[in-house]
Amino acid sequence: MSAPLPPLLVVDDEKNMRLSLQTLLGDEGYAVRAVESAEEALKLLGRETCFMVITDARLGGMSGYDFLPKVRAQWPELPVLMVTAYATPKLAVEVIKAGAIDYLSKPFAPEELLHAVKRCAEHYRLLQQNAVLRARAGEGHQLEHLVGAAVKMRELRQMIQTIAPTNARVLILGESGTGKELVAGALHSLSTRRAEEYVRINCAAIPETLLESELFGHEKGAFTGALRQKLGRVEEADEGTIFLDEIADMSRPLQAKLLRFLEDGTFTRVGGTQELRVNVRLLAATNRDLAKAIAAEEFREDLFHRLNVVQLRLPPLRERGDDVLLLAEHFLKQFNASLNRKITGLTKPAQQKLLSHRWPGNVRELRNVIERAVILETQREVQPASLPDFQLETRLAKPELPRATGEQPLDEIVATFERDLIMQTLEQNRFSLTRSAEQLKLSRHALRYRMQRLQINTATDGDEDPTTPTGQEGREL
Repeated sequence: MSAPLPPLLVVDDEKNMRLSLQTLLGDEGYAVRAVESAEEALKLLGRETCFMVITDARLGGMSGYDFLPKVRAQWPELPVLMVTAYATPKLAVEVIKAGAIDYLSKPFAPEELLHAVKRCAEHYRLLQQNAVLRARAGEGHQLEHLVGAAVKMRELRQMIQTIAPTNARVLILGESGTGKELVAGALHSLSTRRAEEYVRINCAAIPETLLESELFGHEKGAFTGALRQKLGRVEEADEGTIFLDEIADMSRPLQAKLLRFLEDGTFTRVGGTQELRVNVRLLAATNRDLAKAIAAEEFREDLFHRLNVVQLRLPPLRERGDDVLLLAEHFLKQFNASLNRKITGLTKPAQQKLLSHRWPGNVRELRNVIERAVILETQREVQPASLPDFQLETRLAKPELPRATGEQPLDEIVATFERDLIMQTLEQNRFSLTRSAEQLKLSRHALRYRMQRLQINTATDGDEDPTTPTGQEGREL
């Protein structure tokens, strides 16, 4: 059921006309406020919301023609219907140019007035629905959804709060699944453009031949199948924000056109000759190594510098420590609500299993893992058996060589590399010490010693798979 409409305002210096309109509109279910002057109308509009105004052209004091631009200046979305006894084609054009939605000449049929009022009521409801939808669209992109206590995440949230109110372009870098789209949404929701459109385009999901048309629009007949003019997404985002995800997958010819657009906001539709201009804030993201893409001449260096006003780099989940458990609890609450479950938390062995995984799919992978666990779990807490064995996921992880950054001594770098290698081997062998020791060409005792030295705790001392109790194998999907 839709919310009730606010009243409409009638402005007329003839008492009988005011009473007649109140009766006519009241019988149709509309609430009506009626005043006899434009001055009174401006005061009322300053303290009360109305969905439209019906005003006579000739009033005592300020005329309807003078009243109209004042309304348009203060309440640009408020429809105004002008009523006049001296209608001429020239006057009608002037009234519409001044901002009235329509005009009626006296005497008018009640049906004409009711039809105009109904259109304004529908217009108001559409504006309200649009505002609600925009608010809902922004709910999933609030800053508090960037969950994490790691230092890099706290710094990232602070940086977002600092740069969001500006119009600076932002280049968001990070592996797939780290939350780049979430960061872009948070930047828009905290910006001065948050009431305007937020347009998202995944450059990798749209064929190269169609991406230019999608971005800049096309004219009728520009290519086979272009049966009518189509506005581009940059026009939809005018005064708002446009987010180009996976921008490194854009072709070089289109990169050149984007570069020109970034210079002054001008563009031309496909098949068109008219130069158009919009005012948008551009955010871009990619999971590719742009330095390598530039060296391979797959990405324009000048475009990189144009986009790289502010750079945000999202850390992979494997570098965020206990954020894995914070995020797991966050997703657990979400899926408890959406799946109508009452799982209270994760057991210690389940937590250890999550902490020991490398998360090549990052936060997106963790979210899927928790959704799976909530679906499968039959006990009050998530058991290790409800989590995947991570064998395939571990094989997807790209091997990384440690790098000397000058921030850590060699012993720490080597210890980190050794710990990661042992954890990866344990995962591959379902945490069997015997099989892991054989694969690493160590004795079981030597492996246990290294694990103790590196503070690796798998919550098991045996060779049985600690995550799959007897009779539970069939639950692994």
